[in-house]
Amino acid sequence: MLTIGQLASYAGVTVRTVRHYHAKGLLAEPERDRSGYRRYDAHAVVELIKIRTLAEAGVPLARVNDLLVAGDVPFRAAIADIDRRLRAEIRERQRHRERIAQLAAGDSLALPPAAVAYLDRLRRLGLPELMVQGERDAWILVAAQLPDQMPVYMALKEQQLDDPATLELYRDLAAAIEWEADDPRLVAVGDRLVALLEAGDPEEWTENDRMTDELVELLDSVFLDSLPVARRLMDLLEARGWRGWTRLERIPSG
Repeated sequence: MLTIGQLASYAGVTVRTVRHYHAKGLLAEPERDRSGYRRYDAHAVVELIKIRTLAEAGVPLARVNDLLVAGDVPFRAAIADIDRRLRAEIRERQRHRERIAQLAAGDSLALPPAAVAYLDRLRRLGLPELMVQGERDAWILVAAQLPDQMPVYMALKEQQLDDPATLELYRDLAAAIEWEADDPRLVAVGDRLVALLEAGDPEEWTENDRMTDELVELLDSVFLDSLPVARRLMDLLEARGWRGWTRLERIPSG
């Protein structure tokens, strides 16, 4: 959980901007904890990045809430309307119009093209949208903190999808979305994941050495929130000598 200063840092805005978005009703303001501080989770970071991106593109703050929840047709209509407004402005606003035009692509909001292509491939493979959205939110967090590393991460993810065993694991996780935490089939999923970890290149599963502990914790929370059986699966991995999820590592023996 993050303080307001840490939240602002992750999203690339100032604390004053966060408070302004609170005042405008764009970003939910959490209750204070026992110490009197407001604490923010990964969802708040993702929402703040989306708000910041729309605002930087020239979208009036009064319309941001509508765009965040709009379906495809009204979203595209709203984008077209804003595009017409930007066309009438002076040349220095041209970059805003170009940014607006990109927003209609959906996943391209706050994500580079390689990440969008990866998410599209997950959809073509038939993986459920809930799983794709979890991946999208996780990569939004990574792209905000480590934009220069995104080509490396995406190349690795594409490589993993080329591997039949890893692809089968993705399908296992997709199926597990509908399972209860005590479903006995989850044990076999844990076994297959451990087999992949122990048979493959360790760097494939620990490609996140540059990530801070805070970012790893946020990404793990996305996994835990998007998959009901996630906690049980992490417990199964720990029982087999591995811990974590974003930063998978072998537990030292003894």
